[in-house]
Amino acid sequence: MKLQPIKVPDNKFLEEIGFFWHTDPDNTPYVSDEIVVINSDEADAYYEAANELYEMFTEAGEYVIENELFHEIGIPFNLVEAVKMSWENDVHWHLYGRFDLAGGVDGKPIKLIEFNADTPTSLFETSILQWAMLKLNNMEESHQFNNLYEALGDNFKRLITMEESVEDFDEHYEGWKILFSSVRDNEEEESTVKLLQTIATEAGYETEFAYIDDVEFSGEEGVFYNDENYEYWFKLIPWEDIAIEESDLAMLLTQIMQNQKAIILNPAYTLMFQSKAFMKILWDLYPNHPLLLETSFDPLEGKAQVEKRIFGREGANTVIVDEDENVMAETDGEYGEFGVIYQEYVELPTDDKGESYQAGVFFAYEGCGLSYRKGGLILDNYSKFVGHRVEVEQV
Repeated sequence: MKLQPIKVPDNKFLEEIGFFWHTDPDNTPYVSDEIVVINSDEADAYYEAANELYEMFTEAGEYVIENELFHEIGIPFNLVEAVKMSWENDVHWHLYGRFDLAGGVDGKPIKLIEFNADTPTSLFETSILQWAMLKLNNMEESHQFNNLYEALGDNFKRLITMEESVEDFDEHYEGWKILFSSVRDNEEEESTVKLLQTIATEAGYETEFAYIDDVEFSGEEGVFYNDENYEYWFKLIPWEDIAIEESDLAMLLTQIMQNQKAIILNPAYTLMFQSKAFMKILWDLYPNHPLLLETSFDPLEGKAQVEKRIFGREGANTVIVDEDENVMAETDGEYGEFGVIYQEYVELPTDDKGESYQAGVFFAYEGCGLSYRKGGLILDNYSKFVGHRVEVEQV
């Protein structure tokens, strides 16, 4: 891999721009002082891969809906109707997600690891911090595969226009309102939500922020905060958590959708994409596709593979074994009650210290932003954020 040392902004600067999670629990910096250097062909390949994968996800989503495969991919029963309704009506627009990808550098083929389609992290880092780091180091900040901020603004406009072009957004805009919510006492999630709020405000919406426990819900009337009714509600709370831990809220949101009183972002159907079991559906529909890894509900015979929980996060409850079933790496966690999938193991690109690098490509109508995480064989909540720049060929 080609890496370039950089100077990282100090913590005071980071906190001034709203980035408070700059230090990991072990008191090591979360942001790497090196960036990955890629060429324009590699950047284009990431972009094309994200676009092709999203088309495949939509085809597979239709297959799941038509064949009622909700149980197979772990969709809680109390959200099935919400998933169906959001899928069948285009007004439930997918705002953004993030593909986690192996490869893409050093000639290694790009392979899908999973799709964080509902509540992806590293939005702030990718859209804001990468730009600031290049600027601080006197590099041309435009030399990135990174128009995530602008793409999100356009996608907010598409919530209204429902069209590829957003030039006529003003014709449709009539004071639409979006309420943005996160849980209390989580600086990362609150800052991420408030960044999205800023982008929506710049796009032309009336916006407000409220912690989720201050929001009121009525199945007949919709979503309220301070007696104000909102047409859109963005929540940085996973749909599966709502289904399992807040079943009354799952029921109310379903009723709100049935009565067409509000649109929830990201839509409920992103729970299908978020499920790691969805990769098994993809493999069934696109066997041996060059962007996919073999995935099964049963252990793969004679292959190195990764055992994952279908709604696990941050590498928890993950086991990697080699082709002889020897354990290469293993983590525990709080997701043990979820079902399991087995995915073919692929080596991530590594540096000369043996640390692994995983690409994350954001998708907002199209591929729009690249960043990396680095860590061990299993990337956990101690993995580091790594920026990038695209090396421009001199003519």
